[in-house]
Amino acid sequence: NEFIVVYCLLFIYFLLVNMKQCTYLSFLVLFLQTPMKKTKQLIGEAGATFVNAFTVTPLCCPSRSSILSGRYPHNHQVRNNSLTGNCSSPLWQKGPEAEAFPVFLSKKKYQTFFSGKYLNQYGQKAAGDVDHVPPGWDQWNALVGNSQYYNYTLSVNGKAEKHSDTYEKDYLTDLILNWSLTFLDERSPQHPFFMMLAPPAPHSPWTAAPQYQQEFNNVQAPRDGSFDKPGKDKHWLLRQPTNPMPNSSIVYLDNAFRRRWQTLLSVDNMVEKLVKKLDSIKELDNTYLIYSSDNGYHTGQFSLPIDKRQLYEFDIRIPLLVRGPGIKPNQTLKAPVLNIDLAPTILDISGVNLSTVKMDGESFLYQMAPSLRNGTARPFFLVEYTGEGSPVSDPSCPKLGSGVSECFPDCVCEDAYNNTYACVRSLDGSHNLQYCEFADSESFVEMYNLTTDPHQLQNIVKTVDPSVLQLMNQRLIKLQSCIADSCHDYKMRNNQ
Repeated sequence: NEFIVVYCLLFIYFLLVNMKQCTYLSFLVLFLQTPMKKTKQLIGEAGATFVNAFTVTPLCCPSRSSILSGRYPHNHQVRNNSLTGNCSSPLWQKGPEAEAFPVFLSKKKYQTFFSGKYLNQYGQKAAGDVDHVPPGWDQWNALVGNSQYYNYTLSVNGKAEKHSDTYEKDYLTDLILNWSLTFLDERSPQHPFFMMLAPPAPHSPWTAAPQYQQEFNNVQAPRDGSFDKPGKDKHWLLRQPTNPMPNSSIVYLDNAFRRRWQTLLSVDNMVEKLVKKLDSIKELDNTYLIYSSDNGYHTGQFSLPIDKRQLYEFDIRIPLLVRGPGIKPNQTLKAPVLNIDLAPTILDISGVNLSTVKMDGESFLYQMAPSLRNGTARPFFLVEYTGEGSPVSDPSCPKLGSGVSECFPDCVCEDAYNNTYACVRSLDGSHNLQYCEFADSESFVEMYNLTTDPHQLQNIVKTVDPSVLQLMNQRLIKLQSCIADSCHDYKMRNNQ
């Protein structure tokens, strides 16, 4: 499972929270990946590694909306990456975006800086165009649309700025780094700062910097666990891929894996330069750093070539590392943490009274620095996803008809309208379970015991004790309708 955390990064958030006139602590989200050697040394070995960090939904825009709002998708209402799915829509802007954590930081007189990819539909004309700068941000440098490395448009404080394909001037990961260094030089030392850096790597189109394009040429995607295993007793979408995979799919996913690693070398370089910069301006010991992803990623698991969107560990696990004053180095923390916990944790660090904010997540400051806060780990949590499909059949896979999407030439479709599910993930000292219900004509159910079956090869729903199924179903019903504090009510524990 730890190796899954190593390679399943999709989209990186790198956040820095500087503290003034309050308790110092440092915060960073980490990856244990081979391309991220500097990050591991500078952050992981200097702080805490969370080995059970999860996204509450394994897709870009709804997950990032959860990071910003601290809410489950059923509360922020962002369902997918489209405007009709509420991604950066006017409804999002009027509601959750206006209550996102940067708004609270601004009220605490933080100097706030954003650079990189925001939400997939950001900057579209129907979403306010580039003029729209979300509240709470002082410096705003946001990518219009989805991930690109060259030939993109940015909203720079509400004004369009077009970039072409010259590495020195336009490579987005490096540009984000350079802007962040300038911000650190120009900020006012009288006020704390918050920086959110969102480079595109390693999202497709996987364009590495020129100096890294020959790295990892002999690397393949890992062949262990559920790689190229049939989706036996799983939802129909997992039963439809050809097994074993054709060689063309394997070649494609191996190439994607290598290119993703190549793009991450620029991110590793970014982390190193930022840490050195903070040290040179004598702010490293005063700054929380966060490094994480919005979702996992699969390359060949259950014969699915590449993508996310699935309920399994390889898509819902994310990396999380924390470093800083007050946090002992080389810690490994096992209690579950969610991406909806990032916002309340940042606000907790900044001194905001969490009882005044409406968030479903919980601060995990107590896990990193138990001398500063008391707390209890959650025993279970919700993962939810709304499937996407097309009203017409995909030319790459016409035999499956309409209602599917993200299809490959070998007739493997990664998503569908009825790939809509909600799961309870139970992870405490005695239970390591996952229970999922699909909103489809079959009312399909999957359940896994990850203690005995960490790769989720065997769906045990037909053999498990019915009382356990009932308990998990009750938890799921409760979590699917929870709001804010009610999402933290764990009275239905193991024997209740």
